[in-house]
Amino acid sequence: MKFIDEAIIHVKAGDGGNGCVSFRREKYVPRGGPDGGDGGNGGDCIVHAREGLTTLMDVRYRKEFKAGRGTHGKGKKMFGKRGEDAVIVVPVGTLIKDAETKKILADMTKSHKEFVVAKGGKGGKGNARFASSVNQAPRTAEEGKEGEEKTILLELKLLADVGLIGFPNAGKSTLISAISNARPKIADYPFTTKVPHLGVVELGDERSFVVADIPGLIEGANEGAGMGIQFLKHIERTKILLHLIDLADPARPDFLKAYETLRKELNAFSPHLLEKPEIVVLAKADLTDIQDFLKKAKTVFEKMGKKVFVISAAKHDGLKLLLQEVWSCLTSKG
Repeated sequence: MKFIDEAIIHVKAGDGGNGCVSFRREKYVPRGGPDGGDGGNGGDCIVHAREGLTTLMDVRYRKEFKAGRGTHGKGKKMFGKRGEDAVIVVPVGTLIKDAETKKILADMTKSHKEFVVAKGGKGGKGNARFASSVNQAPRTAEEGKEGEEKTILLELKLLADVGLIGFPNAGKSTLISAISNARPKIADYPFTTKVPHLGVVELGDERSFVVADIPGLIEGANEGAGMGIQFLKHIERTKILLHLIDLADPARPDFLKAYETLRKELNAFSPHLLEKPEIVVLAKADLTDIQDFLKKAKTVFEKMGKKVFVISAAKHDGLKLLLQEVWSCLTSKG
């Protein structure tokens, strides 16, 4: 399924039905009086969040959602039927924004949460509503009100507890496939991961958390280089960042510079990301040619006050201790 995390759609709520002008006509009932019924209300446009969805593909390609119009009132005080609602189903984690002002209208963070994004028009009153002691035969009725109409931006931000970040080929895909049920594509060329992946990590004893594998960044991403920063919004909701560093990366022999470069890209996107708890993960520890760098790198990051773990996702070395630390951070009240 194609991953789409933004969609601009037009919504039009239903117009209200018109009120009816009618008079009672029955044998042996002189001067029956007004009996025009009210028009039905127009249907609403409702955004409904549903768990299990991971893309806005269906919404994006439909473009327009229109609710039903309320039917007109009839004689014998028969009210018109309410218009049918238009339900827009989106993944949990979708932000609803006004497309023009970018104002946030709602944040769909829970399954089955609903938000009326466009209210249907109210049905008009029939002439029976206007009868009074001084106007016993009113010949007027109201027209139905127009339903709301607007263009909205839907922006999906995946809900995950932990975000995996790192340069291309740092080992993020290998790690998430080793610790969770996610199965991303793994290869030895840059940008293997082109869409975010979610994986559920099961620790036993009903302990679990969700990890998001974010496609690799490169220097200048905030200016559009590489894959840009189009996927960084998916770690804005995470509680912890796991920063993977590949000490064997020939393109980045200076591990500290590589670390600081990526941090600058995060800051360029949102300074808030740098405030999240971070665990530095030195990956691919099974490679023989990086053993001299491991101790040095671990010492450097620990002096910076960082929590550091050395792992080999391919051989599952060090993963148990790492996951225990992640769970500890997630459940810590501090």
